[in-house]
Parts: sequence; structure tokens; C-alpha cells
Amino acid sequence: MFVRGELEKIERKVLRGERLTREDGLELFACHELSWLGALADSVRKKICGDTVYYNVNCHVNLTNICVARCKFCAFGRDADNRGAYAMTLDDAIDLVTEASRDPHLTGLHIVSGLHPTWSFDHYVEFVETLHKKFPALHVKGFTGVEIQHFAEISGLSVEEVLIRLKAAGLQSIAGGGAEILSGRVRNLLCPKKATADQWLNVARTAHRLGIKTNASMLYGHIETLAERVNHLIRLRELQDETGGFQTFICFPFLPKNTALERDIKQTSMWDDLRTIAIARLMLDNFRNIKAYWVMLTVPVAQVALSFGANDIDGTIHRENILHDAGATSPRSLAENKIIRIIREAGRVPVATGGNA
Repeated sequence: MFVRGELEKIERKVLRGERLTREDGLELFACHELSWLGALADSVRKKICGDTVYYNVNCHVNLTNICVARCKFCAFGRDADNRGAYAMTLDDAIDLVTEASRDPHLTGLHIVSGLHPTWSFDHYVEFVETLHKKFPALHVKGFTGVEIQHFAEISGLSVEEVLIRLKAAGLQSIAGGGAEILSGRVRNLLCPKKATADQWLNVARTAHRLGIKTNASMLYGHIETLAERVNHLIRLRELQDETGGFQTFICFPFLPKNTALERDIKQTSMWDDLRTIAIARLMLDNFRNIKAYWVMLTVPVAQVALSFGANDIDGTIHRENILHDAGATSPRSLAENKIIRIIREAGRVPVATGGNA
């Protein structure tokens, strides 16, 4: 598609492999030429990773929904005496993974949960250690930067010491959640009781220094401005320049159902979801993998996103709770053969990751 002015300049920069600026990012978010934007992002995707699309056969283990943070955008968190509050025992977690392990292709665990008001750091470590010993063939991806910061605060340990203990217990990589929008303004309004933007970035930086790979994410479509979206991407890009430790970037569209923002904010449109993924691909020039997270996007939108710069579609999940509490209409799990079919229908080549991404 023929474009003029600033968009033409941006296209030339992208085709020359030049880094886009904050101003370029804002121009892209103002752009209404969605097909052009998708095609440009897809050309970068093809250059970086060809036609490979990654997926994993994984099981989500959400240990508890009892949480002290009670973020306004979250439908999962509960107070301990709220209806629907739960806290897994070790046996509960083992039973869940045992059930998921009936799939002989299962390769990884994704352990995330609330910030429980009375659980000690040792208790969280026990979950990791027990699951790792019980299921040694499974890659353990666990906790977000927010959870790691919480563990440091409740234990009196440094973030580095927390990560060293978790790594010794069997943690192999860290989940990308909790970044939300890396803006003090947004976090003060929506999630003031949990890790700040600088603390989240510090956890990632420290993990990378220790050889622990992490993911990164952005929760968009609530009270953030487009400028804050761009700034978020740039802060991630700067840290990736510094450490090279991010594996994958995931766009999370905000799902308002059952949250404190439900009355005021509508769910993002497919148009916004696709442009945000495309812009992430263009701005995050030092990230290999951009994930179209089918749980939040829905399967059809995630499939289309594979032509808007994405090269990862996540995994089978087995049983997802956090996002379905916020009204996700996607299935709670997908069979591996269905994921493979979705990828192949998009003209891509499915490749299993081994559970780490």
C-alpha cells in the first residue's frame, strides 16, 4: 500500500533496519492504514524468524487467588474471606499437574498466583521444589516480577537472593506478567500496592544477570495513553539492549469484566489488538519473539495476528483461571493438534518450544 509523509519515512527506516523513535511510535498509533501496518510488521517478522511459529504444551498452575494487591484491573484477586477465594495445597498442585501429565507431550509448567497475605517465601519455594522433583522433565516457568518483588519484601532478602533460592529449587524462567504499563501514573492509580515500574525492571535485570530468562508483557486498553504504551515499549527495548535476557514479548488486551473498571472501560477492539501487536514488532527490534496470546485475544484474532508480526501463539494451557475470571471467552485449554492446525492454516510452520517461552 502506498503511504506518504511520516508513514513513508517510517517504512523506509524499517526497511533499512533503522531503529524507530518515540515519535515514530506515536505516529504508528495514530495511523489508520491497518493493512499497511500489518504488512510492514509482517515483513520484519519474516526477516527475523522466517515462517516459524512457536507454541508449547504447558499447564498453568495458579496457586492462589488470595491477594493483597487487589489491582483495579484484576478480576482474579480475592480477599481471604471473599466468595471464591482459594489456596492450593501441595497435594492440589501435584494433582493438577498429574492430570495434565496424561498428555505425553506436556513439557512445561506456568506457575503464577496472587500475593497471599500470610504465605511465607519458603512456602512458595516449597511449591517449586516439590513440583520440580515430582516432575523433573517439565520446564518450570514461574512467577512474575511483581511476585518476585513481593517475595523479597516478605522475606527480607534481596531480589537477587530470592532468585538464587528459586533457581536452586528448580525455577528455570520467569513469566512476563506484572509489567502492566511501566508508568508511575498508571500504577499509582490502578495497582499502588505492588511492584513499581522500576522494581519490575530491576527484577528482570537481576534475573538476566543470573542467567534466568524472562518474558515481558504490556497490559493495554485501560487508562493508559498511547504515549505511555510507546514509552513502555521503549523501556523494555532499553533493558533488552542492556541484558539480552527477554525471550518473548506478550500483548495483553485488558478484559474489563468483573473488575473495578468494568463500568467505565470497554474491551479493546480487534483493530486495536492487531495494531498494538504490529507496533510492538516494529518498536521492539531487539526481541525475536512476539506472542499473540490466544487466551486473551481469542483464537481467530490470534491467528490473524500471525500476519501482523507475531511468531508465537502460546500453548495448550490445560486450565487457565486468571483471565477467564475477567471474562475471557476463549477455551480454558486447547489441544496440541488444534494449535498446530491454527498455525498451519495461517501458512506458518509450527514448532514446539519445550515449555520455556
